[in-house]
Amino acid sequence: MKTAMTALAAVVAFSTAAIAQQACMSHTEIQSSLIDWYGEEPVSGPMKDNLRLWVSDQTGTWTLVRSMADGNACVEAQGRNWSSGMDTQDVMAAIDARTKS
Repeated sequence: MKTAMTALAAVVAFSTAAIAQQACMSHTEIQSSLIDWYGEEPVSGPMKDNLRLWVSDQTGTWTLVRSMADGNACVEAQGRNWSSGMDTQDVMAAIDARTKS
């Protein structure tokens, strides 16, 4: 029960995440920025629609990035309150629901 409550709290926190103003640049530039500025790393696992979730356990930041076929990428959403052990699929579903509103 405690685990379910923790997961629910995480989803609620992510559902209030700010939708980023779309910033697009080369995939390499975005990747370097996320690593250097925020200490974020990509979450492993399958992502749909060319989306990749980048997170930092140290800073608690996260960024959702969409890659394009032309080598560019765009920030779709970003926020705080990431912590290790969160269920990535639940988080992605909450972010997806928020960004489609």
